[in-house]
Amino acid sequence: MRYTIRHTFRRAITLAVCSPTLLAVPAGRAQAQAAPARAPDVVFVRAARLIDGRGGTPLEPAMVRIEGERIAAVGRTLPVPAGARVIELGGATLLPGLIDLHTHLTGRRGVHWEDALVKTTPAYDALWGAANALVTLQAGFTTCRDMGPTWPYVDVELRNAIDAGAVPGPRLMVAGNYVSSTGGAGDARQFSIYVDVPLVRNLADGPQEITKAVRTNFKHGSDFIKILASGAVLSKGIEPGAQQYSDEEVQAAVTEAARWGRQVASHSHGASSIIASIKAGVRTVDHGSYLNDEAISLLKAGNRRTFYVPTLYTSVSIEEEGVAINIPASELERSRSITQIQNAGFRRALAAGLPIGFGSDAAVIRHGDNAREFASRVALGESPMQSIVSATSLNAEIIGWSDRVGSVESGKFADLVAVSGNPLTDITELQRVGFVMKGGAVIVDALLRKPAR
Repeated sequence: MRYTIRHTFRRAITLAVCSPTLLAVPAGRAQAQAAPARAPDVVFVRAARLIDGRGGTPLEPAMVRIEGERIAAVGRTLPVPAGARVIELGGATLLPGLIDLHTHLTGRRGVHWEDALVKTTPAYDALWGAANALVTLQAGFTTCRDMGPTWPYVDVELRNAIDAGAVPGPRLMVAGNYVSSTGGAGDARQFSIYVDVPLVRNLADGPQEITKAVRTNFKHGSDFIKILASGAVLSKGIEPGAQQYSDEEVQAAVTEAARWGRQVASHSHGASSIIASIKAGVRTVDHGSYLNDEAISLLKAGNRRTFYVPTLYTSVSIEEEGVAINIPASELERSRSITQIQNAGFRRALAAGLPIGFGSDAAVIRHGDNAREFASRVALGESPMQSIVSATSLNAEIIGWSDRVGSVESGKFADLVAVSGNPLTDITELQRVGFVMKGGAVIVDALLRKPAR
């Protein structure tokens, strides 16, 4: 009997479904045929000192054993088996990969977000996002929280592409699309009633609409929720110090996110919005420019439920380069008006002994300049070690990733950076990262000591 290819294929499928034993392989044979598991590559990194991200005395000298993508051991000296690779960093200082809790990787600096909505495309943001992700990784920031793109959910796809190995970049936790009120900081309808853009789809007013917006974001792949509880500096909407979401609206976002086991980050400049956000149980109060004594008392009483994440270097960057990057004059003035206020709030938090998260707000600042935030904080009185801890183990705690990043410890991802000097004596060393490793893979190797020829 003659059989067509289609008939043969259909018959094979029928046999497989009706008689699955015909396709089964005896257990012994399956084990015999399976390729032996390959042992992970063993790599050692050696440097003059290690600041492990937990705030203790640096380890001098230091060695880190890496097996595959994880750290296996840390010590002053470790035995090196035959065949293992040793990365010699000489007099360098080794640290955990840095973590930035406030980035906008898909934003191109110099393109105002409102202009982007009518002059660019999601593909534009995606391509620039890939470029910015690489620049940020090369600057030593191996983990970032992205606070929402101009075009919704482009950051979700960027995260997925990085995770799949399609493009290089930091480990990402993404907001997908921020939630704003009508007339608020994220309202894109600042042009004309006749102009419509997709971002407006996530405007939400009242607890019911906010609940739906939160669900929509999670449905489309967001890791956490960003709400705009106050006005913003770089927006035509409500003033930065004004509260744009009511206490009940902020609470609605937190309550719904909690059902999903997720966090809420609250963009809050004004004191009333900061207080409302803390009372509602947001995970972070970002910017926090008008942080006052009442807010500090609430943060302390919350016992690490909510964290303050300032973005101080933005004011410096906007003042120095705002005109060149097309920031409107009205928004330059908004920035100037809160600079001293935000600096005073930071000093107040330091004096109170609050744990303070680390964020940069790139693309308001140049992508790759994230580490300039360290110098701003240290200039206002924070110790270099406190600043480093904020961008490592503390930030990992804040986002719930202490089990994988934030410190140089056995079992965590081999995310490491190194600088040639000692950032405890010169914090600006972190602006000149010369070695970056993510998950055991070397990204930047400028500090490697080459063997003599």
